[in-house]
Amino acid sequence: MKWNIISDSSIDLFEPENKPENVDFFTVPFTINVDGVDYVDDEDLDTSVLLEAMKATKKGSSSACPSPGAWHELFSREGNVIALTITSGLSGSYNSAMAARAMVHEEEPEKNIEVIDSRSTGSEIILILRKLCSLISEGLDFDEVMSRVREYTKTTYTSFVLSSFDNLVKNGRMSRITGFIAHTMGLVGIGIASPEGTIDIKGVARGRKKAINVVLEDMKHRAVHVHEVIIDHCMNPEFAAMVRDAILEIWADAHIKLFRTRGLCSYYAEYGGLIIGYSSTPDK
Repeated sequence: MKWNIISDSSIDLFEPENKPENVDFFTVPFTINVDGVDYVDDEDLDTSVLLEAMKATKKGSSSACPSPGAWHELFSREGNVIALTITSGLSGSYNSAMAARAMVHEEEPEKNIEVIDSRSTGSEIILILRKLCSLISEGLDFDEVMSRVREYTKTTYTSFVLSSFDNLVKNGRMSRITGFIAHTMGLVGIGIASPEGTIDIKGVARGRKKAINVVLEDMKHRAVHVHEVIIDHCMNPEFAAMVRDAILEIWADAHIKLFRTRGLCSYYAEYGGLIIGYSSTPDK
């Protein structure tokens, strides 16, 4: 049976590793507007150019999710369809994909199409994609794959580490004075993806080491045993490696991979930021 997995560009990769032969993978791009210029979050986007434009402007910027038409084109492909979206708490991408699903079902009522609201972004969506590929490779049917992946998403979590607050200030989500103080004092912001798919701020820490400690304490609180970790970094591989090494000091058998953020996650994380997705398994 043919399978199609489609994600919006909040996922920080273009092709999954160990993808089964009967699976095709696609991403549909967000568009980020900075100073009237549209940056399409596809394979041709140079994220460093986007980040420089964001830094240079004094105005707020915005992002636009994929249209129902973009989803519809891929949902119409032969075979089973599973879509992954950034949290509906931050974007209309999930609603757009659901509209496309309804359009295809008008044409093909029996077609298997499911849309998964990740209630997160970036690295956690990579974890969900990996799980889907693993389940499909087992030869499971559509309903069983969906049942098991939804159970899996109950064991996945996300943490955010922000080194820059420029975008928050320019878009009116943080005062200029607060942003200036945070930058001057070398503060690092730490947040988590809530169960509802919103961002909860855990607090701020002065310096990277203290920020890592906050992240690790939260991971210990939320996860019994950290099994798999994806760390997405926005032009900051050194900081990502520091976090990886700190995690391995606690969970030595954790499987950890580092990825660079694509356009949308670079827009949210800003230069130097990290998005840490991880899965928890029962303690051994």
